[in-house]
Amino acid sequence: MPRMSATPHPFDTLTPDFVMDALASVDLVGDGRLMALNSYENRVYLAHLEPGTPLADAHAAVVLKFYRPGRWSAAQIEEEHAFAHELMAAEVPVVGPLVLDGRTLHAHDGALFSVSPRRGGRTPELSDGETLEWIGRFIARLHTVGVRRGFAQRPAVDVASYGTEPRDWLLAHGALPLEVERAWADISQQAIDCIADCADWTSAGGQKPSESGAVATLRLHADCHPGNILWTPADQPGGGPHFVDLDDCRSGPAVQDLWMLLPGERAERQRALVALLDGYEQMREFDRRELALIEPLRTLRLIHYSAWVARRWDDPAFPAAFPDFGTPDYWRGQIDTLVDQIEAMQAPPLVA
Repeated sequence: MPRMSATPHPFDTLTPDFVMDALASVDLVGDGRLMALNSYENRVYLAHLEPGTPLADAHAAVVLKFYRPGRWSAAQIEEEHAFAHELMAAEVPVVGPLVLDGRTLHAHDGALFSVSPRRGGRTPELSDGETLEWIGRFIARLHTVGVRRGFAQRPAVDVASYGTEPRDWLLAHGALPLEVERAWADISQQAIDCIADCADWTSAGGQKPSESGAVATLRLHADCHPGNILWTPADQPGGGPHFVDLDDCRSGPAVQDLWMLLPGERAERQRALVALLDGYEQMREFDRRELALIEPLRTLRLIHYSAWVARRWDDPAFPAAFPDFGTPDYWRGQIDTLVDQIEAMQAPPLVA
């Protein structure tokens, strides 16, 4: 179990007064109402604006996001913001940060933050074929913009950054109890070796398939799970799906933005995949070879996720949210899951 540090966490400075002062630093006047929103990676707050003050006529409330120190550089965050605005310019429904005083990224007393419009919605109903088809079209539109150029600052979804490096970090930092460390080290290496054998994609965004047969990569949302897609009723203006968070955007294969939307057992995932691709291919061609990457990408996420939690254990929000993390039982569960994933990677991929 990783140990919490006795030193204060940087997010401890984000008192209500600090947040309101940050809002005032970009010439926005809050009316005093402030609510913390659910977010582990960053700290996010809903602030209501004083009627009659700048921006209040257009937005009764705004969302402030304070970025986790040390995770992304300012240039990487700004590249995320630029991607969001490029998508919005193409009328892809994404909630991007507001441009205030000519900038989207701001600093207040050492903390980097952005301000975005409030946009509500609910988690989409993934058991509904029409909803999945609509989401497929939506993701294809995002990819049509994403393929236009590559990221200069953001990293890629690949075996090194999602598998090898997180695994090495966990072992080097003593994150696993001794009684399960060797078993997890062995099975995670077997999983990474299996991924390397069956996963082949290039590392630079926007590339076409290479002569070696690697699939193309492009700029992605990269964390496209149901919680990052909000749905509003189709009979409302702007109804349908929209993204609210591009914080994890990276380059990678297109299927990275599809596989996390495939629920349940294999038969259910198969049906959902057909519906997603029916929508996707109305807007953009999909390379069927990428279907063989679904289980490798799922396996990489499992390894990456464990390291993500362990690296943030000094943040008081994490022990409270993940009370079983780091225990022998947690890691035995991970070992069993990786065994299952090796079997899944060796099985025939989904078809559509």
